Amino acid sequence: MKGVTLKLSYHFSAYLYRLQYIQRWSLMRSTAPENVAEHSFHVALLTHMLCSIGNVHFGRSLNAERAATLALFHDASEVFTGDIATPVKYNNPRLLTSFREMEKVAADRLTGMIPSELKSIYTQLIRPEDSPPDSEDILLHSYVKAADRLDAYLKCVWEVAAGNREFAAAKEQTAAKLRGLDLQEVDYFLTHMAPSFEMSLDELSAGN
Repeated sequence: MKGVTLKLSYHFSAYLYRLQYIQRWSLMRSTAPENVAEHSFHVALLTHMLCSIGNVHFGRSLNAERAATLALFHDASEVFTGDIATPVKYNNPRLLTSFREMEKVAADRLTGMIPSELKSIYTQLIRPEDSPPDSEDILLHSYVKAADRLDAYLKCVWEVAAGNREFAAAKEQTAAKLRGLDLQEVDYFLTHMAPSFEMSLDELSAGN
């Protein structure tokens, strides 16, 4: 109608806030529940730390701030798919292919909710695999993946430290996968920072 300004609603941010309702570790008995929003925050912290370790100790030139931003959005599509348990997702190649396609559809749906003038900014965060081969994001996303695995390991450490044997095998399996990354930044973190996650608050406080 002439003279009437239409009010458009974009649901992108509202859906991202709902990541707090998507629970992780659905097949495991946890002492403390964890949702995808919490996990994304933790992965962003770890990604920034790994990149900073790389820059300071190993002569890298990594954009830690950009990497942390990629990490915040790395599981955004799970607002539609939910968190698929690792033993299910990787049970066989056909299942994994189906889940990858489902994730792509979910990412497309989510990016379709972004205002057109902002779409180029957020699409590359949610779909980094579509970045050009020479894009810096490709390298940074490898640090996001390392941080993602590291956060899973720290969750297992916390659970085992709390006496929950449910996570004992997962802890050893995830530790082996981290060692297999052969990434100096991860080795540094595991040596100098990860042991603190097994300490109680009193033990942490006594060290200061």
